[in-house]
Amino acid sequence: MVHYRSLLSGHAPHKALVTGGKRFQGRATWGRITMRHKGGGHKRNQRDVDFVYDKKDIPARIESVEYDPNRSGFISLVCYADGVRRYVLSPITMKVGDKFSVSEKAAIKVGNRLPLSKIPTGTFVYNIEIEPAGGAKLVRSAGVFAEVLARDGGFVNLRLPSTEVRKVDENSWASIGSVSNPENMLTNFGKAGRSRWKGIRPTVRGSAMNPVDHPYGGGEGRQGRGTKRAKTRWGKPSGKGQKTRHPRKHSNVFIVSRRRVGKKKSA
Repeated sequence: MVHYRSLLSGHAPHKALVTGGKRFQGRATWGRITMRHKGGGHKRNQRDVDFVYDKKDIPARIESVEYDPNRSGFISLVCYADGVRRYVLSPITMKVGDKFSVSEKAAIKVGNRLPLSKIPTGTFVYNIEIEPAGGAKLVRSAGVFAEVLARDGGFVNLRLPSTEVRKVDENSWASIGSVSNPENMLTNFGKAGRSRWKGIRPTVRGSAMNPVDHPYGGGEGRQGRGTKRAKTRWGKPSGKGQKTRHPRKHSNVFIVSRRRVGKKKSA
């Protein structure tokens, strides 16, 4: 259980950085379900979180640490020295009153943001850009971090939370530390209703369906899978140990070592 009272500062959201809006909840623009098990849930306001960090060489101070219903990590309201306020993803250990900077000359300190070329090997980073000035795309979930392993030929090798080792342009920026709220993974919803509050609809086992609805369906009584390899409702491979990545995906050239899967992943 996450004790939010001890982790958050209790401030109300900053109105200038909060907007409403419709949640599509698993449906595409034409209204059809494209992602199952999503729907309903409590209404949410969108926080305008800054993942670009375009205010460089201006020190910033954390004014509050807040809960964001749209992500697992906490967010911080920061005020830059020029008076501009932004929401950013909050790292572990940083609290109200702490300062950080976004600069090529920043110290290797939790919360500071630098180009990967300036970060020494062995450092934990989060909020990582895939390409320079493209905004943070990698390592943004609660409690996660990537490790800088090596630097070679204009790229930096990073070990991602999935255990995949990937090459990223050394001119891309990343923040020092790891994302806040590491206890998020220990959350116990306790009842079905809490899942519905979060917009998670029930999941039906394939073996409980009819043959027309799923490859595992049918049979008298309880049946096994009946197929050599695990597959989805549409016959695509799934489950532990199976490759689901497209063999000609454009970013395959940047993968140094594939992620470990199955029971050995945590070893």
